[in-house]
Amino acid sequence: QVQLVESGGGSVQPGGSLRLSCAASGLTWSSYCMGWFRQGPGNEREEVAAIYTDDVSRTNWGIEYADSVKGRFTISQNNAKDMLYLEMNDVKPEDTAMYYCASEKAPCPLRYLQSTWDTWGQGTQVTVSS
Repeated sequence: QVQLVESGGGSVQPGGSLRLSCAASGLTWSSYCMGWFRQGPGNEREEVAAIYTDDVSRTNWGIEYADSVKGRFTISQNNAKDMLYLEMNDVKPEDTAMYYCASEKAPCPLRYLQSTWDTWGQGTQVTVSS
């Protein structure tokens, strides 16, 4: 059974940095797409970043970002491949949201539907304000 647990959220001033972590268990990382999502006040949940493959053989992997975070956020995994990270730099008030880690068994060509992501963490709150 896949389990995801996020941590690292908190309050930060505009222009500051924060690193979110997602501890993953019960999955083989080479078989799963991993993503970060967020839902801000009054907004729909959106994909922030993902490590994914559309390849049935799971040999070609890519990284994608929402336009709103490109150049500021970085998604990564550790070498042991049991932690997923989201490095958030130059944060803005509009980054305020609950952030969720999610997994989907690869390949993930329909990941934009969000309904295909089958395991979600409980979320960690990020608040950006001065």
